[in-house]
Amino acid sequence: MTPIESSASIIIPDWLAPNRVRAITTTRLGGQSQAPYDSLNLAQHVGDHPHDVSANRELLKQLAGYELEPAWLEQVHGTEVVNAEDCSSSLVADASISLKEKQVCAVMTADCLPVLFCDTQGQAVAAAHAGWRGLATGVLEATVKRLCVELACPSSQIMAWFGPAIGPTVFEVGDEVRAAFISRHDVASAFVAVREGHWLMDIYAVARARLNAEGVINITGAEHCTFSDEERFFSYRRNKACGRMASLIWLED
Repeated sequence: MTPIESSASIIIPDWLAPNRVRAITTTRLGGQSQAPYDSLNLAQHVGDHPHDVSANRELLKQLAGYELEPAWLEQVHGTEVVNAEDCSSSLVADASISLKEKQVCAVMTADCLPVLFCDTQGQAVAAAHAGWRGLATGVLEATVKRLCVELACPSSQIMAWFGPAIGPTVFEVGDEVRAAFISRHDVASAFVAVREGHWLMDIYAVARARLNAEGVINITGAEHCTFSDEERFFSYRRNKACGRMASLIWLED
C-alpha cells in the first residue's frame, strides 16, 4: 500500500493506528472554490457552486487514493451512528462505522470536533462529528459502543484521534452549555470564566473526558484551532459563510 503524503491540502493523523488503517483530514487549501468557500470546500450544502465541490471531491480522491465514494452524511448535531456501507444516498446521522475494506467513513466540520476511531487490531473504523450539542448528548459514546458491539471487544481496544476544531482560547459558550456538561461529568476545569454567564470551553478536554469515561484511553490529536488559523481552516464561528473540511478514515487490504 502506498502511504498517503501530507500536503497543504491534507493532514495525516500522527497516531499508532494499524497499518491497514488510512486516515486524513483536509485543510481549506488547494481546491477551486471561490470566496467565501475558498478553496477546498467539500460540502454541497453551504451555497458553493456544485461543480466546484464535485471537482474538490475528485481532487481529494486523487490525493488520498481511496476507491469508493465516502459516506457523506447529513449531519444534524445528533447521536445517530450508521453503517457507512448503507450511505449510498445521504443518511441523517453524525457518525458512521465500517468493517468493510475500502469503505470510507467521513464527517465534515468547520469548528466542530471531528473524531476518527479504529480498533487496535485494524478490524473497524469510524468517524464522528461532535459539535457541543452532539458531544453533550453522547455521539462519541454512541460511536464507541457501536464499535464494541460490532467487534465484540472492550472499549480499551478502541483508539481515537481528534482533528482540527475550535480551540480552547476562543470557543466562548454560555451557562447553559457549561451546565449540559458538568451535570454529567467532572469537566469543570475545561471551562474558564470570561465574564458573567460566559465561558471559554476546551472542546478537546471535554471530549477526552467523555471518552475516558467510556474506557477509551488511547487518544491523540487536538493540535489545531480552526478559528485562529484562518489560512488553513474554515471556521463557521469566524466567518459564518464558509466551506467545510472533511475527516475521513477507511481500511485497506
